[in-house]
Amino acid sequence: MVLSISWPDLSQRPFNLMVERKMECSPNVLYQAWTKQFDSWFAAPGSVLMEAEVNTTFFFETHFEGKRHPHYGRFLRLEQNRLIELTWITGEGGTKGAETVLTVELKPRGNGTHLYLTHAGLPDENSRNQHEQAWPLVLEQLDKRMMPDR
Repeated sequence: MVLSISWPDLSQRPFNLMVERKMECSPNVLYQAWTKQFDSWFAAPGSVLMEAEVNTTFFFETHFEGKRHPHYGRFLRLEQNRLIELTWITGEGGTKGAETVLTVELKPRGNGTHLYLTHAGLPDENSRNQHEQAWPLVLEQLDKRMMPDR
């Protein structure tokens, strides 16, 4: 059986960003965090519906300033401890309902990992700028929460 995956058409949404960060966590810890432990570092506890399988949808929500922020998507590519690629859909304050693509590459560096995050297909410059400011903070939180001695 051949699995067919539909990729979003990003041609009309050329707003992209890239964030790099040296993480203290190992690639394995980070891969698990992105695929199985979202509520440990990003999502509201109890809100995650996620199975780490290609073409499988997920849902979670975050809570910020007293509001719910639902997030939806599906996994496009998964390479154990190396790559997570998924679609990323949020409401008015985020992707404005557009199906964007988030790629997280994990490269071992010493005792940690060099993480490259690319967010492609954002609907406009404002959305790109908001995500460009948010992702470094999210990655910092990820590294802090997933380190066992913190």
